[in-house]
Amino acid sequence: MQRIGIYGGSFNPVHFGHVGLAKWVIQNTDLDELWLLVSPNNPLKEADILAPEEERLAAVREAIKDIPGLKASDFEFALPRPSYTANTLRELQKAYPDYEFTLIIGEDNIAIFDRWREYEYILENFRIFVYPRRESLSGEAGLSAKRSGVFQAKSVKEIRYLSEAPFFDISSTSIRRSQGRK
Repeated sequence: MQRIGIYGGSFNPVHFGHVGLAKWVIQNTDLDELWLLVSPNNPLKEADILAPEEERLAAVREAIKDIPGLKASDFEFALPRPSYTANTLRELQKAYPDYEFTLIIGEDNIAIFDRWREYEYILENFRIFVYPRRESLSGEAGLSAKRSGVFQAKSVKEIRYLSEAPFFDISSTSIRRSQGRK
């Protein structure tokens, strides 16, 4: 069974932090491939700040074209919008029944994971690799997740903190702001 990592995001724009983390994950975990899944419409973001989805997909393809094990994916483009992770993972399992999918998320997201649609389904059925963020090096996000009941699902398949991963001090938001955009 192939192990595929799903690193979803708007990639608005894609930057060296996205690429650096993806490269580190594929080189330092048991994943066979890592798919950078471009989200056409993240339910937690305003759609009007997003560059066109095809432009973002092309930029991701260009950014990772020479890195073995990384793939740009437009899988969510054909799914109902907005894109909910649980729906995407369910559809990926249907399309690729012989693959095991692992979700890659930032530590800031694990802290609010109980607000995600069908988060218990995700916890019970998929491994989750968590990328620590500088602002939560104290472990506050992880502690917050434990206090909020995120880990009270009937069962948790696996949550692995990528504590050895390098820190990339950049964000798409900061890039857009430096360009005078939202």
